[in-house]
Amino acid sequence: MEQKGFFSGKGVYTRRQFVGQLSLMGIGGVAFAGLSSIGGCTSPSNQQAEQRTDQQQAQQKLGIALVGLGQYSEGQLGPALKDTDHCYLAGIVTGTPAKIDKWRRSYDIPEGNVYNYENFDTIADNPDIDIVYVVLPNAMHAEYTIRALQAGKHVICEKPMAVTVEDCDRMIAAAKEAGKLLSIGYRLHFEPHNIEMMRFGQEKRMGAITHIMAENGMNGTEGWRLDKALAGGGPLMDVGIYCVQAARYTTGMEPIAVTAEEGTKTDPETFKEVEESLTWQMEFPGGVTALCKTSYSESMNLLRAEAEHGWAKLEPAYPYSGIQGETSEGEMDCEGVNQQALQMDDFAIAIKENRPTPVPGEMGRQDVKILQAIYKAMETGQRVEV
Repeated sequence: MEQKGFFSGKGVYTRRQFVGQLSLMGIGGVAFAGLSSIGGCTSPSNQQAEQRTDQQQAQQKLGIALVGLGQYSEGQLGPALKDTDHCYLAGIVTGTPAKIDKWRRSYDIPEGNVYNYENFDTIADNPDIDIVYVVLPNAMHAEYTIRALQAGKHVICEKPMAVTVEDCDRMIAAAKEAGKLLSIGYRLHFEPHNIEMMRFGQEKRMGAITHIMAENGMNGTEGWRLDKALAGGGPLMDVGIYCVQAARYTTGMEPIAVTAEEGTKTDPETFKEVEESLTWQMEFPGGVTALCKTSYSESMNLLRAEAEHGWAKLEPAYPYSGIQGETSEGEMDCEGVNQQALQMDDFAIAIKENRPTPVPGEMGRQDVKILQAIYKAMETGQRVEV
């Protein structure tokens, strides 16, 4: 496979080298071991990454089964698995038989590696499948994550992890009981611009963070995302969670309280079960605040951090590609990466090396806890401690 370099400046590094180095990082924490900054973006140590590449390439790719073949699987995860070095698409789980032939042809999937929701548990008997990636409506995450773990498979679960903290606890307990890794699909922890925002805040590059602004919304949605029983809520559960994550990983801190206000419903019939838009504020230790906004009727995509001696901004901040960043000192010199390929490769490496994933179930649980606090604040009009 041709390796495409993505860092400009003093050196060009391959995606394979980058993911090897990411496995050393405590992303979302305060440790960024072995990383340097080239042209404003994080870059791996070349020699160390090369050594890790030699070791990793000697190991077999791990097989992933996608559970749910909706838009995200079809448009992002499936194609990304053609660009991974440590895992590949080995199986699919779908309730729509009409989709099977296209997926089998596109990814050379054996007939025996195709499952539906009735025979899903028999995946335990398939040695081709090491990892199950749950890409279902939010309310189904807990059930299929737990069933996959009980089948002896490692699991990546899409965000949000679940719709209640109690479900998150059951998922984490199932992973521990099975002795398997559980990761949440936080792709932006592997994206160079967002990694730079983590470093900007956590390393206090321009002094301590004083304020965060995070906005993520889109104009329109449909299907199960408007069904509260399946989605758990409206845009906060879908795109607003990126703002919660961004505030956490930019500051490196956890919020202590939230306030929130639901926006006016311009289409009460469409949004009869969930909010159309929502604005909320998160309070962090030391007086740091994050003002956040999400919507299903307005396009927005921003992460901005104000510090004592400067600022950093991503706009857009959260899409699959095309992220742009700058600071008060100039543009971030980052090129694009395949976020999902990096995310899945890192999980495969974590399994091979028997190390933790940097985006574990506990991280997903904390987000769900914060999301539930935001909804409580929205419903009561009160400040809610997290």
